[in-house]
Amino acid sequence: MSQEIIHVYFMPGMAANPTIFEHIKLSEDQFQMHWLEWMIPNKKESLESYAKRMIAKIEHDNIVLLGVSFGGILVQEMSKHMKLRKLFVVSSVKSKHELPKRMKLMKITKAYKILPTQLVSNIDFLAKYAFGETVTKRVELYKKYLSVSDKHYLDWAIENVIEWNQDQPNAAAIYIHGEKDSIFPHSCIGNCLVVKGGTHIMIINKFKWFNENLPKLILNQA
Repeated sequence: MSQEIIHVYFMPGMAANPTIFEHIKLSEDQFQMHWLEWMIPNKKESLESYAKRMIAKIEHDNIVLLGVSFGGILVQEMSKHMKLRKLFVVSSVKSKHELPKRMKLMKITKAYKILPTQLVSNIDFLAKYAFGETVTKRVELYKKYLSVSDKHYLDWAIENVIEWNQDQPNAAAIYIHGEKDSIFPHSCIGNCLVVKGGTHIMIINKFKWFNENLPKLILNQA
């Protein structure tokens, strides 16, 4: 009798394309990996509506869903409208209360509405908001991973991070966070797996941790 294949869907972070998962390797005898990609949102589209449209791209039942950063917020919204085997939220936040002070201030002042997202051709701007780092010697790396530069998408994404209204963590989710995450520095508190030395881009540079631990977590062997 052949073993059941578990379908694992991956959602990248803000402005990122799914090649951020290129080093994640799961046994093909047990798992099949699927990469989700950002769509351009409809005008004034709610995060709930967008989440439902993303669900329509999923072709299997009882899946594992993993999202990074803003993708982690999105998969939490998706999980409210579908049945999952497992939900993983990486380098993200568990609720609106974990957003950093600068984002909470932006919510109060609505300052995010005047962010210079027209500078999307500036890779340094994108890297700072998406990865929490300014570009130095790794400009080609960032160009490779950050490809969603549509101004309407960026305006929408930034607004939906800052205005996200989830009050409590998802009790069924497995939250994984880097101890040195500079974008969301408060998310290691509470029910969370902490990756030592992990930064906001640990899905790229700590991929060995994920390759070792994801299968065990999916199969409840951790």
